[in-house]
Amino acid sequence: MQKISRRALLATLLATCLSGVAFAGPPSTGLGQAWPNTTDVSTSPNWHVYVFTLGGIRYVQVNDLNGNVLGAVGTAGGQFITLPIGAYSQQVSTPQQPAASPSSATPAAAPATVYNDGASTVTATPMSDGTVQLSAAAAESSCDPIDCNIKGP
Repeated sequence: MQKISRRALLATLLATCLSGVAFAGPPSTGLGQAWPNTTDVSTSPNWHVYVFTLGGIRYVQVNDLNGNVLGAVGTAGGQFITLPIGAYSQQVSTPQQPAASPSSATPAAAPATVYNDGASTVTATPMSDGTVQLSAAAAESSCDPIDCNIKGP
């Protein structure tokens, strides 16, 4: 009985350790969640930004400080697409896709860069009607992704 318990414990520990190694790379699950189990990479303390990678496509999700999903984009090779998730997904714009329902509200503050990995940037603009407009585009300047997300562009 004792021998079986040790084997079970060893098997459990190995499975836990190996699964930790498997998840060490960029996450591919959690998109659309308020508090996904991944690192917040926002360049601004006023927003939460989470990045997911699957099949060579990087998905960037922007949440507010309360964890509400505002919108997300997918990007690969300089191309962008708006994802149909988040409270303001209709107000997300990319170079290839203008906002589906642009707001008639005016900006309540200057756009804040919330994500910059050296290849892509995402900005968030609070609007006078309480909504948030997100915009994704190719980064204007190249920088180290760690420096970009810690210090901003």
